Amino acid sequence: MDESALIRAAQRGDDEAFEQLVRSYDQPVLRLAVNLLRSQEDARDVYQEAFLRVYRNLHAFRFDCSFHTWLYRIVSNLCLDQIRKRKVRKEEQSAVATRDGQVDRFQFLPEERASVDPQRQYFSSQLSSRIHDVLASLTPRERMVFEMRHYQGMRLRSIGDALGTTEEAAKNCLFRATQKMRAALGDFV
Repeated sequence: MDESALIRAAQRGDDEAFEQLVRSYDQPVLRLAVNLLRSQEDARDVYQEAFLRVYRNLHAFRFDCSFHTWLYRIVSNLCLDQIRKRKVRKEEQSAVATRDGQVDRFQFLPEERASVDPQRQYFSSQLSSRIHDVLASLTPRERMVFEMRHYQGMRLRSIGDALGTTEEAAKNCLFRATQKMRAALGDFV
């Protein structure tokens, strides 16, 4: 059954068709939420809420855009809401206080590949830390566009559709985010 037929069947109340839709999008949705939120727990919450909203509102889906775009719009809006809540609550996901100041716990996770040499591991850790810092400094929209483009491989038109804006606005936002990333990573390149 193609996606349109699955959607129409799910709209008629076919639970098996809805489960097939969820199975076909569950990993990409979870991956997007984890990449944007940097928290497995928050990403799982967004994942559940996104599919709950899809279930509740599938009857209103009119095929004006692709299902993928509609679903990603829901997920990206939920992620933006979560990011805004964090800023209000000043949550810190992976940082812990030490006598030397705040330290990101993730930078001390061991590299699991045995072939990685210490120098390469150190460089990778430094680069990862710098990228994480730059991503955290971007506006929520810049970060979302950057990650949707570079981590999810989405096209600018799809990003614009998912965020409820134009392709040109997504392109400009990506340009600003990329410029900030390049400026911050200049000595690594």
